[in-house]
Amino acid sequence: MAIQKPEELSKINYKPPKTAWFDTPTEIKKGFFCWGNKEKSLKAVGFPNIRQWSVADEDWKLPENWKEIFIEGLRERVNKYRSFRLFLDICVRCGACADKCHFFIGGGDPKNMPVLRAELLRSIYRKYCTTSGKIMGKIAGARDLNVNVLKELWYYAYQCTECRRCSLFCPYGIDTAEITILARELLNLLGLNIEWIAGPVANCYMTGNHMGLLPHTIMDIVNEFKESIYQVTGINVDPSYNRKGAEILFVHPSGEYFDPNGNITFLGYLMLFHELGLDITLSTYCSEGGNFGFFTSNEMAKRLHSKIYAEAKRLKVKWILGGECGHMWRVWHQYHNTWFGPIDFLEEPVSPITGTKFENAKSNKIVHITEFTADLIKHGKLNLDPSRNDNYIVTFHDSCNPARAMGLLEEPRYIIKNICNHFYEMPPQTIRENTFCCGSGSGLNASENMELRLRGALPRANALKHVNEKFGVNTLANICQIDRATLQTLVDYWVPGVAVRGVHEMVGNALVMKGEKERTTDLRGDPLPGKEGG
Repeated sequence: MAIQKPEELSKINYKPPKTAWFDTPTEIKKGFFCWGNKEKSLKAVGFPNIRQWSVADEDWKLPENWKEIFIEGLRERVNKYRSFRLFLDICVRCGACADKCHFFIGGGDPKNMPVLRAELLRSIYRKYCTTSGKIMGKIAGARDLNVNVLKELWYYAYQCTECRRCSLFCPYGIDTAEITILARELLNLLGLNIEWIAGPVANCYMTGNHMGLLPHTIMDIVNEFKESIYQVTGINVDPSYNRKGAEILFVHPSGEYFDPNGNITFLGYLMLFHELGLDITLSTYCSEGGNFGFFTSNEMAKRLHSKIYAEAKRLKVKWILGGECGHMWRVWHQYHNTWFGPIDFLEEPVSPITGTKFENAKSNKIVHITEFTADLIKHGKLNLDPSRNDNYIVTFHDSCNPARAMGLLEEPRYIIKNICNHFYEMPPQTIRENTFCCGSGSGLNASENMELRLRGALPRANALKHVNEKFGVNTLANICQIDRATLQTLVDYWVPGVAVRGVHEMVGNALVMKGEKERTTDLRGDPLPGKEGG
């Protein structure tokens, strides 16, 4: 599908429809939705209603009793999750969240206002779970569930990246992302998933990572990475895998084995571990920190998350270090303890280099790589040459989940300011807790929904364009693999000339390793500043 030019796509019509939302039918537009799941993906994990289906078809091949399944599932979850019921009950439709969603800002569709997107499910809840809705119907904001209503709910549940920016502005503290999460869980009961989620879930369940990489493939890739590091530094790094008795298990997103931007970030990790001489191991069986199960149901998220601790127990490590990922950290910090409680077979993480106790990780026993590296820098344990990154004029994109779900705001900035000489912030209303989403999270990082993604990325791109024009910023740093994998395409469209980079890629560039040869290129093979003639 041809995409309009930026000057055309940025002309957004915010004029509301002439009819109320109840009476305004939803048109399912190409470019705004992802392909439906494949039969084999549902079968791999035992999801319900296994069949091949297409969003474009009139018949979505629902079970005969689909309506009963959905309503019973809704009642069950309303009774099970008090927060869910509360979020459905207390919204007064004040509109404080209305203009906070990146998809509404970039597209103008009123049903992408968080309040109205949630109302799509809330109206069904009123009809089947509240007395007022059963008696008063439409007057009480209730509506019958039919196929068209179901399709509308599906269409917009997969136009939310669960970034939670809207929740910042809700005076009642409603977390609209939680409503999307439960809406997707209900849709999953009918087999209404998307392949970009169902496929990675199936892969992760069978192989331990979203990419479906088998152990020998991972090792082949890592051997190539080792050769790349040797070419740049003259140093042989030798990461260990599946090693029992190591002190630390390192878990990272598997996209870093596959995506070019992720690859280079991974090189930075390996160089750091080698330079410090860490007693650390990776795993080919638990080779995924991300959790696409989180985008389908709580139970599937738990199943995929549990493998990390099972592997930590098998390898008898003391604690876990986690890489640059987004929703991996939301699962860990907001759900893990509710699902599994404090982990008692691991130790409270302590840096073997600085002796720092990471007391914030007492319960789940995992430390974020930027917490770990920032602590190293603070204690003067790394020899860094920030001039090696002088080709980069950097700004930092706060990835939604590390920023809003765990408050990881200062550590990445501290690192960047120590490894780069040129750093500029985007406007304050667009960073830190207020950060704008990349527009491709929560499983929406497909190609068939590119217009949706481009529109969703517009608010972030506007802030980036501001610092690009004012300060000459040419690098967008971040700590999320989804960001690294998806933002480059979106940035190329809206702000061409800006590169997307992981923070530990630039750490690897700046890190002066003991015994290294004179470097002439960065980790991408591009000449270092002052080495262009070499």
